Amino acid sequence: MSSSSTTAAPVKRACDSCHRRKVKCIGEGTSSCKNCVSAGLACTYNAIPQKKGPKGSRAKVLSELRENQRNAQLAVGFPQDLSFDGRSLSTTFARAQGLLPTGLVESCLDFFFTHVYPTEPVLHRQKAQEAAVNMERSTEAYCMIVALCAYVMIRANMEVPSNMLSRSGFAQMSNMTFGHALLEESVRVRNGYDYRENPTHMTVLTSWFVCGSYFGLARENTAWGYLREATTQAQLLGMHDEETYKHDPLDISRKRVLYWLLFMAERTYALHKHRPISLYPTIHPPSLDEVPSDRPIAVGLELLITLYKTIDNTFINLWNRVHAQANPAWYAQVQSQLSAAIPTYLECTEAQAVQIRITQQWLKAMAWQLCVCQGIVSSVTNDSCMTFKYPIDISRDLLTMTHQFSQPAMEVHGAELIEKLFDIACCLADVVAVTSFSPDAFALGPRDYVSRFLTLISTLRGGQSRYLPLLLAKLSEVLPNLPLPRSLNLPQPLSGSTIGMAGTVPSNMTDDFSAIPTVTSPSYPSNELIRRLAAQTGAQLPFSTSQQTMIQGATSHVEDLSMYDTAHSTTHSSGSAPRSNSTTPGAYEPTVPQRNSQMLSHSSVQLPSSHPQHTHMQSHHMTVAPTAYDPRFNIQGYPVDPSMMFKQ
Repeated sequence: MSSSSTTAAPVKRACDSCHRRKVKCIGEGTSSCKNCVSAGLACTYNAIPQKKGPKGSRAKVLSELRENQRNAQLAVGFPQDLSFDGRSLSTTFARAQGLLPTGLVESCLDFFFTHVYPTEPVLHRQKAQEAAVNMERSTEAYCMIVALCAYVMIRANMEVPSNMLSRSGFAQMSNMTFGHALLEESVRVRNGYDYRENPTHMTVLTSWFVCGSYFGLARENTAWGYLREATTQAQLLGMHDEETYKHDPLDISRKRVLYWLLFMAERTYALHKHRPISLYPTIHPPSLDEVPSDRPIAVGLELLITLYKTIDNTFINLWNRVHAQANPAWYAQVQSQLSAAIPTYLECTEAQAVQIRITQQWLKAMAWQLCVCQGIVSSVTNDSCMTFKYPIDISRDLLTMTHQFSQPAMEVHGAELIEKLFDIACCLADVVAVTSFSPDAFALGPRDYVSRFLTLISTLRGGQSRYLPLLLAKLSEVLPNLPLPRSLNLPQPLSGSTIGMAGTVPSNMTDDFSAIPTVTSPSYPSNELIRRLAAQTGAQLPFSTSQQTMIQGATSHVEDLSMYDTAHSTTHSSGSAPRSNSTTPGAYEPTVPQRNSQMLSHSSVQLPSSHPQHTHMQSHHMTVAPTAYDPRFNIQGYPVDPSMMFKQ
């Protein structure tokens, strides 16, 4: 027998993919077969032959193969959104075409560095421009730039010039709606790669922008989720460790700034929503020495950081009721630290001065509420921060300050600033409702301060925020006889209760955007603070104790429930709002079982609704049973600079 007959001929074997798909393998075994090249698959011969089994759908198998190979590529470091031949592996995470033209990106970056950078210097202009150039090649850079554009439109209220939009349908959108479309695009594309496993500074920055954008859209729980994502990523990168900042000179200061912004945002959420904290003051403040003109910004940041350092573990544990109580001297020390943290004259930008002054007064009000919770507020103490009148002092000082600031410098801070004003106004209203005072005919008094808060909140962003109707509802309950300011700017309601993306985006664009989910506005603040004050002063509550009123905004799409494009509802919720939605007062939660509320209907004032006609007032007084004041707790009127405002 010849040698050729004794040597077994090589058995032709199908490649792994063709074998799995049950198709004829067209190849020689030395290079990729034609089927794999056509399908964009890696041609391998690694599988061990198995027994034949039932046939399945070839299309389903093809998708499974692609997904398995994509996961393998990510594990070994191949490009995250490309196959071996450079084609997209998945259309699910494909970028929306024509959504963000180059001119619009440049406009957003210019707006950011002009208006937002003075309070949030988290990016070098050089780094931002490099990211914009790399958008086509880098998914991470693309998601960060898109999120930044959404951030300046939603939070900082940047108006988008219609001539910069590549599609005619975009011109019909408000800046809030278009910003939301960008936000959803960034989130959707970002989910196409595993950014969580190996985060970078840009990863944390993107989460920060996404968090701020969702907060501006009243999606507060979603915003909190992204804030926690950002703080976790920051810890994974060691941004809480001073040693981390010795290796990258260009980004050192910007990483420091981002860490401290996360530090302060986390504490703000802790006070608003009873959240825990995870970041601590373990690194040096940012110096921003690279650019001499940034020095005033660094000074302002350090002052703000000093304020928030006062809200330490002890404060948060008391606030969240982890600890039962503290020594009264500790509360006095906290107020003293808050007062001493900020000098009389500030050497920072105007936008930072707004943020610093208002935050200082807001933190004082929160610390005072903690004193009320502990039952250590008194009408006879010599320490003014421990008296019932302290919120009146805070309000007087705050309103005097705000008169000195320009409106753009206040509005650039978006919802966060308005929410702080709202918290202080609610605190003031509760104090005025359960204490009596001797009005001064020649000076503004506490009730005038409440009216001034109404005017201020109605002025910012044209009154198109969820806080104006909530404050009006609060006052109609606790201060029913309060005269409304004649200049009160009640927002123009929208014509419909729900306006979704389908109403503003052409039908041929539905493939470019994910569906816009419905959201619900935060509930009306708890009345627990006024109940505690009434119990301590002996005053009568101005409302029935058998019912805890909770007002819930209408469920709608982004257009009518974004922070500044809102169609407010006048209906009450069932009273089952979760604790996390409590807006104010920070340290208290309702103790009275909440019952189904009735429709809010006062003959004297109509809150903004979906009625097509402009909201109006039938009189200047809200008509609900007046409060019975206890003469034992008498507070004199407090003078204020008459040039600041006019008595209504």
